[in-house]
Amino acid sequence: MIVAAQIRAGRGLLKWTQGVLASRAAVSVVTLNMIESEQVQPRSRTLEAIRRVLEGEGIRFIGDAEDGYGVILRPAGAKLGAGP
Repeated sequence: MIVAAQIRAGRGLLKWTQGVLASRAAVSVVTLNMIESEQVQPRSRTLEAIRRVLEGEGIRFIGDAEDGYGVILRPAGAKLGAGP
């Protein structure tokens, strides 16, 4: 699953407000704000909806609990799994 910092970073790379992501993921802005500020433990289906939207715009989630988490913005037109 993705973590709050990755959601914030993904939004930042896309230059999206919380309102834009919330609308596209069909969650409330309040819910997204609470997830991003780690005030709640989000439902897996909510995180999956957020993940799908961000990945659809080119965000790739990387890392794990041991090495740390991050995001990469794939170039426009790049396919998942393509490249190094």
